[in-house]
Amino acid sequence: MDKAVQVLGMLLEGMSIRACERLTHVKRDTICDLVLLVGRNCEAFLKETVRDVPAKTIELDEIWSFVGMKAKTKEQLGYTGEVGDSWTWLAIDADSKMILSHAVGQRDESTCGRFLRDLDVATIGQCQVTADGLRAYTYSVPFVLGSRVDFAQLIKIFSNTKGTGRYSPGTITGIDKVVRFGHPNMDKVSTSYCERLNLSVRMHMRRFTRLTNGHSKSAIHHEAAVALFVCWYNFCRSNQALGKGVTPAMAAGLEKNLWDIETLLKNVA
Repeated sequence: MDKAVQVLGMLLEGMSIRACERLTHVKRDTICDLVLLVGRNCEAFLKETVRDVPAKTIELDEIWSFVGMKAKTKEQLGYTGEVGDSWTWLAIDADSKMILSHAVGQRDESTCGRFLRDLDVATIGQCQVTADGLRAYTYSVPFVLGSRVDFAQLIKIFSNTKGTGRYSPGTITGIDKVVRFGHPNMDKVSTSYCERLNLSVRMHMRRFTRLTNGHSKSAIHHEAAVALFVCWYNFCRSNQALGKGVTPAMAAGLEKNLWDIETLLKNVA
């Protein structure tokens, strides 16, 4: 148990698998098996536990990564299978900072529907939802969440991207807030919390760090690692915006105490 806690703690603070192997003397194959086992348990635990959260203001966003190789390389080499670009969809409660649902897949209607159905189960009551300008959200959010949702999309307008860096978008020249369904409060139409969550994902998971070779090599391990992070973020990581020693799960009323990684392992087993 002590060794498992040590390894997972390192991984969740942004270290690579090989770095963990060097420091803990645990073989990397064992580390990968641990991530897969715990991640799958976390996935089941989240589906069972994160239910009927009375979230009032929800933000949706997607974060890009890749498994094995990028889509361009996959196309050039003629590879098939679960390699290439991967998108992680995240829904966050703006008040409790709870990750209400997540999904790993493509940036398409199918993954969007799966993501929103999980969100529907995770929440209860009237809510306001803000998403980016992705077309898949436009009709899927009202269709899945129904009359209990007030929905708007925040569409960023960029300048010409010519001459910007490889990972630098163009300068934002404007923001369009578009009402899609119901009567959302336009002052609360924002994706700032979800975008800040994306930063935490990239900081805490080496698989998402750009310009390194720490990317996931297997789709099933990638999904397991995301589920592990979401569970840890909700139940173990205190959030400064909520106060010292307060986790999103505590703020959402799902848990009374701050968990450590050992407690998480015992609860999801």
